[in-house]
Amino acid sequence: MSDMTFERMIQQMTPAIYDSLKQAVALRKWPDGRMLTPDQTELCLEAVMRYEGENNVPEAQRVGYLEQRTCGSASSGADVPPELAGLARDATRD
Repeated sequence: MSDMTFERMIQQMTPAIYDSLKQAVALRKWPDGRMLTPDQTELCLEAVMRYEGENNVPEAQRVGYLEQRTCGSASSGADVPPELAGLARDATRD
């Protein structure tokens, strides 16, 4: 693997490897249960993001995607009580 560069690794990455790396980043551990180091997490996340860009992964399926919602619309959860929406009083500031 001495000839393997990061670029070449991304180009040769299979969808199965991409899925495995994406899961490892999400769980912060390898499939065998060992925890990822901060450096491993960073490299895996970069690889996942580069793979997504080079393989035209739909935006909604990319790591870190957040759906945009309009403020105050009925479909946005406007009827959710503030404490369930994360808008409750911050007890640490008492």
